[in-house]
Amino acid sequence: MNGSATPPPEPPRPAVPPRPAVPSLFAPAPGAAPVGRMLLAQALFETRLLLRNGEQLLLTAAIPVVLLWLLTAAPVFDTGGYERVDFLVPGILALCVMSTAFTSLAIATGYERRYGALKRLAASPLPRWTLLLAKALTVLVVEALQVVLVGGLGLALGWRPSGSPLAVILLLVTGTLAFAGLGLLMAGTLRAEATLAAANLVYLLLLVLGGVVIPLSGFPSGVRTVLELTPTGALADGLRSVLADGAGLPWGSVAVLAAWAVAGLAAAARWFRWE
Repeated sequence: MNGSATPPPEPPRPAVPPRPAVPSLFAPAPGAAPVGRMLLAQALFETRLLLRNGEQLLLTAAIPVVLLWLLTAAPVFDTGGYERVDFLVPGILALCVMSTAFTSLAIATGYERRYGALKRLAASPLPRWTLLLAKALTVLVVEALQVVLVGGLGLALGWRPSGSPLAVILLLVTGTLAFAGLGLLMAGTLRAEATLAAANLVYLLLLVLGGVVIPLSGFPSGVRTVLELTPTGALADGLRSVLADGAGLPWGSVAVLAAWAVAGLAAAARWFRWE
């Protein structure tokens, strides 16, 4: 024996009764919201963000309205037999679609990608397709406001539209899809600075060469054929044939716009980079 005392055994511990269940502080339960609610919230956020951006408002609202007013008042070029306002309003509507669905969408998405906003949103419960659909809904809301502004000013300047409203809506929606696909493709593959420069350059080129304010009939026949196959040329000519000539649905213009939409959206889905 070494003279050390053995410690006494510990007394048995009393049984602890189980704790009562505490009700959750979250109602009904923590987790992602339904997809429809996330889509609506994101679309409203995107719309507010766009309407607060002075540069985007200048591009999507001020420039088309000022162009319509100035070019109607100043006989700068021949309108090919149309009344000036009857020729200009369809072209300015095509310009509105291009400025919103292509230029504005490409620039905003390009900088969201550069600053890492798209990467963070892609890691959230918001599905990626919902984010893209929210951007598309935002574009349609802004375009509706543009149509009201341009159409209201055109009516005040003496514009008297004809043709089917359904044909006009189909042309505008198809044109929106065509330009949105090209805008997302540019924003998802180029650096933000390159997207800014390229989108503005394309905007200016198509403003002059896309039949928006200058009739395509004034160009040589070979050049005119190429310009009619651009999305701006097809949309401006299609809208003009319906609103100014009272024609039915221009299937040729719709086919050109649909081809651009399929090609642009497919390419954007294939090569779009989120970061």
